[in-house]
Amino acid sequence: MAKSLQESVVIVTGAGRGIGRSIAERFGKVGATVAVNDIDAETATRVANTITSAGGSAAPVPADVADHTQVTAMFTYVMDKWGSLDILINNAGLVSPMLHFLEADETWWRKIIDVNLTGHFLTSQQAAKIMAKQGYGTIIHMSSGGATRAHRSFSAYDASKGGIEALTRAMALDLGPYGIRVCALVPGAIDTQGLGEESRRLREDNIPLGRIGEPDDIAGPALFLASDDARYITGVTLTVDGGMLAQQRSASTDIMPPSSFPSTASLHNSD
Repeated sequence: MAKSLQESVVIVTGAGRGIGRSIAERFGKVGATVAVNDIDAETATRVANTITSAGGSAAPVPADVADHTQVTAMFTYVMDKWGSLDILINNAGLVSPMLHFLEADETWWRKIIDVNLTGHFLTSQQAAKIMAKQGYGTIIHMSSGGATRAHRSFSAYDASKGGIEALTRAMALDLGPYGIRVCALVPGAIDTQGLGEESRRLREDNIPLGRIGEPDDIAGPALFLASDDARYITGVTLTVDGGMLAQQRSASTDIMPPSSFPSTASLHNSD
């Protein structure tokens, strides 16, 4: 898998921290050339320097993905510098501020939709035009469990993620004939900011695998979807959430919670 990504050129948006940073660094480790995007130039530069210090190839490409002019400048820079684009990872997005639907306003709605959904459209179209001429390429969007379920006080965020999954399917149909694959990742509860012990425990109690996710848990699936091992996969969403969306009820409200499961000491081999 790693071999097929060597010498590829990848743009990772929102790569200054968290999931985006882990993905960018993982691509750097396998030999890809990484364009590190973040709205903050200093943060993007820091991550790019980390990749190059470890022996990889990277450069910062700061831009606001919701701004058409800045997105165009970012892709122009990448093409002028490296001459091709193999992979786009659309990770940039806003989560906060949280607002109850009755307290929300149009400014809040438009800001989150512009960054999370319109940003995916703007970067994807620039990438797709390059990839179509090449005859190959992979675009990976970042969705959320909120695309198919819901968070309280996250109506704009969940709407944007639902749109991202619909966009993934539509793009896969439109771009498949040009050799371009389009998929989406669905992270679960990922600790991107260093949660306290109590906050982690509360989340982990409701995750079937028993632990909260780390940013690097998303990096591996991103590499897989971008690699030749996934060459016949397009139009799909891959859920990486420790089993959260598989459950009917959370562990704390289930009929038989994990605390009632049999202990390993009580298990016996079948005769």
